[in-house]
Amino acid sequence: MKELELKYGCNPNQKPAYVLMDDGEALPFEVLSGRPGYINLLDALNSWQLVKELSEALELPAATSFKHVSPTSAAVGIPLPEGLLRAVFADGISGVNSSPLACAYARARGTDRMSSFGDFIALSHPCDIATARLILPEVSDGILAPGYEPEALALLKTKRKGNYTILRMDPSYVPGTEESKQVFGVTFRQRRNDCRIDREMLNDVVTENKQLPAEALRDLIVALITLKYTQSNSVCFAKDGQAIGVGAGQQSRIHCTRLAAGKADLWHLRQHEKVLALPFLEGIGRPVRDNAIDVYLSENSDEILSEGAWQNVFSLRPEPLTASEKRSYLDGVRGVALGSDAFFPFEDNIRRAAASGVSYIAQPGGSIRDPQVIEACNALGMVMCFTGLRLFHH
Repeated sequence: MKELELKYGCNPNQKPAYVLMDDGEALPFEVLSGRPGYINLLDALNSWQLVKELSEALELPAATSFKHVSPTSAAVGIPLPEGLLRAVFADGISGVNSSPLACAYARARGTDRMSSFGDFIALSHPCDIATARLILPEVSDGILAPGYEPEALALLKTKRKGNYTILRMDPSYVPGTEESKQVFGVTFRQRRNDCRIDREMLNDVVTENKQLPAEALRDLIVALITLKYTQSNSVCFAKDGQAIGVGAGQQSRIHCTRLAAGKADLWHLRQHEKVLALPFLEGIGRPVRDNAIDVYLSENSDEILSEGAWQNVFSLRPEPLTASEKRSYLDGVRGVALGSDAFFPFEDNIRRAAASGVSYIAQPGGSIRDPQVIEACNALGMVMCFTGLRLFHH
């Protein structure tokens, strides 16, 4: 296929809309089911680059959940402990921990479930049946992978009454070194961001503490590759081979850090025993459960726990998770990795990151306030690397 007509562009009034290759060659993907939209394809092509690069860097299957041209999370295929399986609603699905690809998607989709509602999925490896079973009950717009096991494809084709968008990517496709786009009739051209992110990039440790265990190196690479395909400004928290909080598209870096940290805190708190034990009514759908957990963990938990409200979701009124219980739980979190797509101009970012368990940081460096930021890390016993590479993406 050399050209694909779309229903409309970013919005219904933007017609006509289509995608094509400027050189007249065939598109590097094939539509197996459904009808992808303009934003679907933006998500698909950005997300494919992320999982391909992440999988190659860490030599593990990778998955991501994308919404509006930014990842809600990305992860590699590391088995999930029992509590996390329950927290991401994967405990009742057979074969998850036997499939590294399914583990990667369970982690990616389970990180920020509110943001992942209606996501576009990318997988680095052919979709297997365990991964398809995970995807089936989720509200999702579509998926892109380099292939599909026959049983997995048949299952996914039942989604959305047969209208679920399924794309097969040509894994051998490599774009040219130069890319272009138009804004208001003006064409922009630049070299494609083909920088390689690997362990060598993390050699410049600028803090007194220089201990970077293998798990921290892995998580910093997850954070940095995730940032490479996230709308800037952006900050990413990572733990156990997955992005656990992405703060994207903020004009102020401290706002990126606060947003990412807040999402990371929620990821940790979803695994609290009180949350895992919430007595949901039978038949309550996943989106309702997600919203209920989000409200339960917020400062406005009375909205879900008040008389007349809890009966709509729970069989019994749950005990609240108090502010002191949350703080106590989060104070036990350690070993979180943080990546930033540009330098930290102020040490307030470091203090906020520390409150969410960050022990390892990778950022480009280059601010006139680098000494103060390094001093803040030293005071907290953190390890910080300067990568020398900015990762803005627009």
